[in-house]
This record gives sequence, C-alpha cells and structure tokens, in this order.
Amino acid sequence: MRWITCGSAEPPGRTRLGGMRPRLETMKINQNTVLQGKKVTLVPYTSAHVCRYHEWMKSEELQRLTASEPLSLEQEYEMQRSWQEDADKCTFIVLETERWSGQAGTEEDCMVGDVNLFLTDMEDPTVGEIEVMIAEPSCRGRGFGKETTLIMMFYGVTKLGITKFEAKVGQENEASICMFKKLNFKEVAVNRIFQEVTLRLDVNEQQKQWLLEQTNHVEEKHYSVNLQTRASET
Repeated sequence: MRWITCGSAEPPGRTRLGGMRPRLETMKINQNTVLQGKKVTLVPYTSAHVCRYHEWMKSEELQRLTASEPLSLEQEYEMQRSWQEDADKCTFIVLETERWSGQAGTEEDCMVGDVNLFLTDMEDPTVGEIEVMIAEPSCRGRGFGKETTLIMMFYGVTKLGITKFEAKVGQENEASICMFKKLNFKEVAVNRIFQEVTLRLDVNEQQKQWLLEQTNHVEEKHYSVNLQTRASET
C-alpha cells in the first residue's frame, strides 16, 4: 500500500496487521451503507466490484504505489471474500456520483477508486489510518480524493468513534501531502527508509464542527446488493 493522488489504498481485502476481533461488528456496520456526496458516492465493497478492481491492479503504476503483487482474478475474489471477516478495516468503493445517480450504468461502470480506514492500534481504538486510491486517471485532480477523504473521516468520527486520523504518504507525492495539510493534517514524521511522510489530525470539538460543515451535503442511503445501479433512500 501507500498513497496515490490523494492517497493510495491497499487493495480491498489484502491483509494488514490486526486481529482486533472485538471490532468485527463495527467494521461490518457499513455493509448496508451508501454515502452520497456531490462528486463521489461510497458503497460497500462487494463481489460485483472485483473485476474492475482487478483490471486496475494490473497497472504497474498502481502496483508500485500500493506495494502490491499482481493477483489472479480468482485470488482477487478470495481477497474480497476475506474482507467480509476483516475485523480492523472499513472499506468503501468510490463511485462517480454524476454517473451513478443518473443511472448511466452499473456500479462497475461508475467506479473510480476505493477508500479504507484501518484500526490497528490495539491500545487506542480511537486512532484510524486512512487510505484513499483514485485509480481512474481521468478522475484525478478533480476533487474526488478530497471529498472521499472528508466523507470517510465524517463516517469514522460519527459511526466508529475515531478522534485521531493518520495518513502515510510517499515523499514524492506532493499533491497528496498538500491535500492533507489543507484538511488540517500536520506532518509528524518522515521515514527515510520507506520514503514516506506521516500526517496526523486530532479531531477536537472545533475540528469536528468543521468536518460536519464540510460534509453537511452528504446523504446516507441504504445499499441494496440486488439493485446495484442505485441505492434506495433511507
């Protein structure tokens, strides 16, 4: 893993250190949730998204930026299924809202990336590491990553009890570092070996109110796995 554009996510289902079994129900809380913003819509990662994701991960650029090995399609499906039991990660697939809400195609047609929130600090369950991948080149530089990050932070604060966010970004990814700093993250460490910067945001009451203002347009809807061209209103 590591960051691309606004951050590069470790592919959904690929394993991380963890084993926080008490988090299992918390991480599955998003399995029926859709979060619709102006530019992006977040939906749960399902088997319907695997083929498109697999095509993305054939890219040598994405493999390099996510530190991932290429998988077969069958392995990718196995990874998606294992995500169902991943107790320390919350994952959404990122769709382009305009195409998705206009029913211009299936969810697979509307996919632009993914976002993950990892909770691997067993001593402090209020810490979350956020990762975002905007995989579609045509969707980079258009604010998709920024809105995705804000929506995921909103979800982490309001649903998962996160009060501290961390992001690990490649040193060469100046655009991502700049974006996080604009979202009030502070640079707290530089790892010369892995050539990455760690940024952190502690969500105090003032920061929480700012985040809620930035995401007051977000609509939460119910996700239907049988009708993946749209989600029904809650």
